[in-house]
Amino acid sequence: MPGYKIVEVRSKKELKQFIQFPDDLYKDCKQYVPALHSDQKYSLAKVSSLTYCSRKMWLVYDGKKVVGRICGMINPHYNERYKTKRARFGWFDTINDLAVARLLLETAEAWAKENGMDEIHGPLYYNTLGKQGMVVEGFENTPPFNCLYNYAYYNDLVTALGYTKEVDWVQYRLRADQGAAPKLRRVSDLLTEKYKLHEGNLNELKKDKAMVREFFHIYNASFSKSVYNFIPFTQEEMDEEAASVMPYVNDRVSSVVMDKDEKLIAFGISFPSISEALKKCKGHLFPFGWIYLLKAMRDYSNVDMMLTGAVPEWQNTGVSSIFHCLIADKFKANGSKWAVTNPQIETNGAVNIWNRYQDCELYIRRRCYIKSI
Repeated sequence: MPGYKIVEVRSKKELKQFIQFPDDLYKDCKQYVPALHSDQKYSLAKVSSLTYCSRKMWLVYDGKKVVGRICGMINPHYNERYKTKRARFGWFDTINDLAVARLLLETAEAWAKENGMDEIHGPLYYNTLGKQGMVVEGFENTPPFNCLYNYAYYNDLVTALGYTKEVDWVQYRLRADQGAAPKLRRVSDLLTEKYKLHEGNLNELKKDKAMVREFFHIYNASFSKSVYNFIPFTQEEMDEEAASVMPYVNDRVSSVVMDKDEKLIAFGISFPSISEALKKCKGHLFPFGWIYLLKAMRDYSNVDMMLTGAVPEWQNTGVSSIFHCLIADKFKANGSKWAVTNPQIETNGAVNIWNRYQDCELYIRRRCYIKSI
């Protein structure tokens, strides 16, 4: 067996190796979507979640060559909310070698145990905003830019080391130009007329800092009780997300629903797919990466449906039919051909809405694993 060595990431050089390792591991994989290195560096060293989360990173070396990486995290807000003592792992990448996977996961487990944890689960991010879930179906498909991809052997490695399924997320791919299902259209028309609901001006909302904050508070509230393992975001996290996301949101493929008093009650946010552009970027905005991304943001042929939600009092009322109809009409007007949904927990009744669409198929299934330590 090779003389593998595991090292905690401490230096700038090691952090750079940590970020770059997947580029080498997946260099011959046409489905893999590289993250921008600058974004990864920010997430690992500067993101506001680190003001309350603890984390450590490790690399496994075979001589001088990196063959694996992992990040261990503890989110005290999560443990307090769910009355657990769980750590989480993320940024898990490895060659197809059980010895490397064992070094990575057992090191993260030992660190978690030293910090009073009795379970570890993942792959996850610090909170619900980041990439999560190991691909277990759909390896032939390219994921949206905000989703993980991994080789099939990852699942064999973690299960061999005692990890079991905690939960699955599912994503669907559908024809974007088919329009809304007739039943959705009927429900949308009924609710719109009965409660005097209407589409809000998204471009105006973006200019109003108070409304942007309100949007993210509604985002927080809408997922608080309906999303498994959800952790409410801090104000700093919401401001951070708003600054990074809102400039790219536009009403060509997104919509917000307002009530008769001009209060935001529901939303559906989509983006043009930038996965192929990120492949060309190879982790860097310069010298030409920004050009690929700019072109992709103007191409609505393929879209990724990122966020959908409603304020708690409007959940389970059928209000989602309104933004589904609005977005379906926009997809058609833009000549969009295919749309990929955001990951949704398989047990969430909201996933049933995709059954009302024709030309809709399961695209990717991803899994969160868990282990007692």
